[in-house]
Amino acid sequence: MTHYLVAIHRPDGYDPSVEDEAMGRDIDAVNDEMVAAGVRVFVGGLQPPGTARSVRVRPDGEALITDGLYLDADEHVGGFWVLEVASLDEALTWGRKAAVACRAPVEVRPFHGPRG
Repeated sequence: MTHYLVAIHRPDGYDPSVEDEAMGRDIDAVNDEMVAAGVRVFVGGLQPPGTARSVRVRPDGEALITDGLYLDADEHVGGFWVLEVASLDEALTWGRKAAVACRAPVEVRPFHGPRG
């Protein structure tokens, strides 16, 4: 089994107040289905991009902390699931369900194998 990240992308300036009850029910249903299937490892929604802090290491080795996202982009990750599934196809099936429930683009990526 492999772990996959299923990340929900939101446009900058996204207003969560547009998320109606139907959307909430759809997301809850996908979460319940993931739990029932035994594939959900972790799920979490992220606070708005304005709450982010970035840490960069300068050439002299000093860590520099700045306000804001690391990348300047028109979209950001708004939340994610970590799933444990047998294949990319299975991860993509869950990704499709997540995209429909969240009414947003979704990125599906495998994690590297364990290190140790």
